[in-house]
Amino acid sequence: MSRHSHSQGHHHARTQGIRLQQRRRVALEAARLISEHGLRDYHRAKLRAAERLGIRDDQALPRNGEIEQALREHQRLFQAGSQPEALLARRLAAREAMRFLQRFEPRLVGPVLEGTADQHSAVCLHVFNDTPGAVEHFLAERGIRCELRERQLRIDHGRVCTVEVLLFLADGIAFDLTVLPLDGLRQAPPDRIGQRAMRRASLSALELMLRDEPAPSAGC
Repeated sequence: MSRHSHSQGHHHARTQGIRLQQRRRVALEAARLISEHGLRDYHRAKLRAAERLGIRDDQALPRNGEIEQALREHQRLFQAGSQPEALLARRLAAREAMRFLQRFEPRLVGPVLEGTADQHSAVCLHVFNDTPGAVEHFLAERGIRCELRERQLRIDHGRVCTVEVLLFLADGIAFDLTVLPLDGLRQAPPDRIGQRAMRRASLSALELMLRDEPAPSAGC
């Protein structure tokens, strides 16, 4: 191998090493922003983290899976006491909400299911109905006031659609309900980390998870 080729290879390896270090730094900073400031959009978190660190190389931006791993590390290191308690509170709240919404076939998704929820996290549920406004009407009849929004949701790897989202608070915990058509029960949308289907849990699956959870500590 010529001296020029060897020099090029060394330069490439050094550049890759720097990028790996930068990806790690951006992932850790994004995890901190998510954990401490309640920033929930992984894409926004990594762009803001890169900006704060002065990193402008797009190839130094971590994948969502790297950010999730860094978030779990951050929670183990800095929130070992508060995060599991907040997670359990939201799983218990999710169970009550899913019982309440049982006619809409609720499925738990997101950080509360994945185990990364903290005090900033909403309980995210997918609910299913083909009648526009049915879920909102059900909640309104029972005295639950919601904020109605729309969200762009990737249905599969080629289609994006606009869905209804209902936001409300119950006992100090935020709820985020995405309303999907009934045929959405057959196939979960792609997740934000890879190309696999989003993980979802039925009420019975959540109840099985909660059997292994420690009981919440009693208040003073």
